[in-house]
Amino acid sequence: MTRQPLVARRAEELLGASVVATAPVAGGDIATATRLRLSNGTTALMKTLPHAPERFFTTEADGLRWLAETTPDGGVSTPEVLGADHECLIIRWVEPGKNSVDAATALGRALATTHAVGAPSFGGEQDGFIGRLPLPNRPADTWAEFYAVRRVLPYLKLARDRGAATPDEAATIEALLPRLGELVPEEPPARLHGDLWNGNVLWGLDGQAWLIDPAAYGGHREVDLAMLALFGLPHLPKVLDAYAEAAAETTPLADGWADRVAVHQVFPLLVHACHFGGGYAGRAAEAAARFA
Repeated sequence: MTRQPLVARRAEELLGASVVATAPVAGGDIATATRLRLSNGTTALMKTLPHAPERFFTTEADGLRWLAETTPDGGVSTPEVLGADHECLIIRWVEPGKNSVDAATALGRALATTHAVGAPSFGGEQDGFIGRLPLPNRPADTWAEFYAVRRVLPYLKLARDRGAATPDEAATIEALLPRLGELVPEEPPARLHGDLWNGNVLWGLDGQAWLIDPAAYGGHREVDLAMLALFGLPHLPKVLDAYAEAAAETTPLADGWADRVAVHQVFPLLVHACHFGGGYAGRAAEAAARFA
């Protein structure tokens, strides 16, 4: 590791500790990631983004801390937040390792615990971000309303405005929304990671699965499960089996939840359509069409 003076100085201002060395970290889709070695022996990860939207990094920090409130009771593991401001986020480094059946099983149980802790409402106290996009979180009385108005419709409109969704695809997706109340059983709000795709599960050298880059809010727990299934999480059946077994002790998953996975994949597919275009809106329409 060498030492990038500008990066090191910014981290030192935020942490109040000397930075001995820095090294770039590959893999970030949005922010620039840098590994830091501090004089007190701590290794950290610093994320920066020029001209980041207001509260971009502090919202992520808040989400990590909110999820971490459940860790002492057996909830998910998230990296410790060491510092955050409008320009950057610094978290404790998690040394990457390999996925394993044991870690996947433990993740399923921990996610069930975090969900069960719950949230005050469907939504949150403030809006957030998912990727680079704003994430509206104004609370709604029911999950059906929240999912339609705060999750599907804003990104469907943006996808159409960007030419990433056709009128026919939009019409198919819109036809799903009036049926949400009958399709998805109402439950109390769960404490969600909110962007729980494969890339936001970090398999640590310590044998744990760590959750990173949250878009946390109060929502239906089937959302996190649907997102885990979207892009091929390793050992997904083990995660889901362990989740269902743990949830059964307090609040079992509603009958037919696996058949509703596509309902809650419409939202992340539309987010991907807004970010990347391609065929994601078509996939969202295909998911919605299953419930026509």
